[in-house]
Amino acid sequence: MFAPALTQLLGATVLLSGSDRLPPRAALTTVSYTAALTTALLAVPGLPVPALLGLVLLQGLISSLAGGVRWGLLHEIVPNGSYLQGRSLFNMTSGLTQIAGYATAGALLTWLAPGTCLLLAAALCLASALTQRLGLTARPPRATGRPSPAATWRGNSLLWKDRSRRLLLLGLWLPNGLVVGCESLYVSYAPESAGALFACAALGMFLGDVLVGRLLSPASRTRLATPLLTLLAAPYVLFVAQPPLYLALLCVTLASVGFGASLVQQEHLMALTPKELTGHALGLHSAGMLGTQGVSAVLAGTLAQLSSPAWGMTVMAGASLAVTGALWACGRPAHRSERAFRSA
Repeated sequence: MFAPALTQLLGATVLLSGSDRLPPRAALTTVSYTAALTTALLAVPGLPVPALLGLVLLQGLISSLAGGVRWGLLHEIVPNGSYLQGRSLFNMTSGLTQIAGYATAGALLTWLAPGTCLLLAAALCLASALTQRLGLTARPPRATGRPSPAATWRGNSLLWKDRSRRLLLLGLWLPNGLVVGCESLYVSYAPESAGALFACAALGMFLGDVLVGRLLSPASRTRLATPLLTLLAAPYVLFVAQPPLYLALLCVTLASVGFGASLVQQEHLMALTPKELTGHALGLHSAGMLGTQGVSAVLAGTLAQLSSPAWGMTVMAGASLAVTGALWACGRPAHRSERAFRSA
């Protein structure tokens, strides 16, 4: 389930230069066609586990490019200064689709074999490819030059060199990723109710996107970035007491509202990034975040194996809170300097 996220880290080192140097429509269509093919191959009966893992790892590697292309294109086509609202709408529809998807997949699996469900998923990927090919306008790349691992490293180095961008990227990767480590233990924590936990997590993300993207003023959004990251992890600390299911569902929903902090962080990142690197920067954010989520899932599983799923969730949540506090402390001098400059 979380293996594709691990290969996002590899994609961030070799593929991201294509985010701004490839025609967006062609790149997104090709990625969706590839997803359709690999998902169909997963349905082959009797496929050994190493082959299954190889296919999902390939999916993750290819999708690391798709993130940069997609979010860079979104930044390009929405009105100036409206990226946060556009991304918020994107996230809300994604969250609703996840909620519906978990319910639909669960119902289908009571009637159909898993392989048949995978073939249906492949058909949806194919429909996505056709929609992008027929619905998107052809646009030129945002940057010149051929994509290559060397160009990817140069772009990564340029983005990482600036201290403010570096702190933003770490803030987008680490607190979020560590909390997804908590989510990776839903199945082992409550095997019969994991679907409800995942659905509540998606619901909380939806509410967070509505709050940050639609209800808060720009000034309020800026002030609430760190509190939202704190909210993202704090409810999971209660899992050490193994709360009853209704309380666990409430904690998961409340915590996932904190994912709305990433919208604020992305808005700040775009303000600090040259136009020709917007796709690369958003791709680096996406790939690093998903890669950290994959690593955190491995760490959380290891902790749960040595202790219990409840303890694993609590430790990962505590680590997320500690990282959020450290990043806030590191960012305070920059905030003070910015306020002093504005006052002057």
